[in-house]
Amino acid sequence: MAIDTSRAFKPINIALLTVSDTRGPDEDTSGDLLAARIAEAGHKLVARTILKDDADIIETQLRKWMADENVDAVVSTGGTGLTGRDVTPEALDRVKTRDIPGFGELFRWISYKTIGTSTIQSRACAVVADGTYIFALPGSNGAVKDGWDNILLEQLDARNRPCNFVELMPRLREK
Repeated sequence: MAIDTSRAFKPINIALLTVSDTRGPDEDTSGDLLAARIAEAGHKLVARTILKDDADIIETQLRKWMADENVDAVVSTGGTGLTGRDVTPEALDRVKTRDIPGFGELFRWISYKTIGTSTIQSRACAVVADGTYIFALPGSNGAVKDGWDNILLEQLDARNRPCNFVELMPRLREK
């Protein structure tokens, strides 16, 4: 990460979504990891919830956060696999303004170093949805670490050079 120390850090407001049919608050270790990393980075966790693998329910929650001026980005964990119940990418497709294809590509490249060809089973993805960034990570603790530590930590830091997601935020709704 190339941090430009002449620039000020700009904390952003992040909502955290865990998608799981089997995890509750006591078992949400990937959500706990994300929450801790968000705080450690200096950002504000403004909302956190756990939802079942149901595209309609996920879409409804995403739309609420997209409409909330206090939410700059959503980071989700879970529901990005290949089974019939893994529907997080489909929910993102319903709300997106545009894809951020490089996110999923970079995530799988990073993940390959950790889990080898098993990374091909991940449908990690990211979109811009009505001016809000939405990032969908797999539900494992390792995937959360790979996605946050190696992509989001840098891209959600306004000091990161040569560019970052934060500096684009004021212009995401432009037509």
